[in-house]
Amino acid sequence: MTDPADRPDATPRSGMSDLSEDSLGFGRLELHTAWQVLRHPRAVLDAWMTAGSTGGGAYARPLRLYLGLNAILMLLLFLQGGSDRYLSGIPASILEPLISASGKSPDAFMADADGWMSLTLVPILSLFYAMATAPLLRWWDPENLGWKRGFRAAFAYLCAWTVPMMPIAWWAYGSGPVGQLAVAGIMVLGVVAFMRMGAGRWWRSPIVGLGKAMLLGAALQVAALLGFLPVLAIGLAAGRFF
Repeated sequence: MTDPADRPDATPRSGMSDLSEDSLGFGRLELHTAWQVLRHPRAVLDAWMTAGSTGGGAYARPLRLYLGLNAILMLLLFLQGGSDRYLSGIPASILEPLISASGKSPDAFMADADGWMSLTLVPILSLFYAMATAPLLRWWDPENLGWKRGFRAAFAYLCAWTVPMMPIAWWAYGSGPVGQLAVAGIMVLGVVAFMRMGAGRWWRSPIVGLGKAMLLGAALQVAALLGFLPVLAIGLAAGRFF
């Protein structure tokens, strides 16, 4: 069978698109959708809500796009040293018995725990974010979405939030004042994404819209705290038993 990259009509651009899609889940359709979500978020949401999960064939599915964005975030997290900074905050009274019971050196224990936490952090938090977002968007949508379209709307909003945060995500995974500033910027981008994408659907008065955006942001913060608990448990279990 002929590889697509070896076809006479293959171009360097299509080859790069295939490589990007294979490695990160990002091809030309995903890039086009991300760009349109950044430029015209409300129009893309309307297409996803009225013409199906592909917007009538014009866009990538919101869940697929969000998973592709998460693949990039996982890569950034890995390049920033993984989740080691989360483990370093655990009290020694909890870590030391686990390290002793594992029979490993402290460095080996931390490396195993960090590897599993880095692998599961973004996917698990994404699930918790969707579970926090979908009920609120169903409540606020005048079309009274069912759960299927409610989760589609949730991933649509998460895409609209994640796309503009990508340029500063590297610093958000860091520490110190720059990291804190980047995290604050990401929270502001969440409000902006909600206001831009949800106008006329999730809110009609800007003041009410800001209030809903703040409520959604608070719900996502709670979801992040709850979602981190299984990530931490997986990491400690990996260090102890694997």
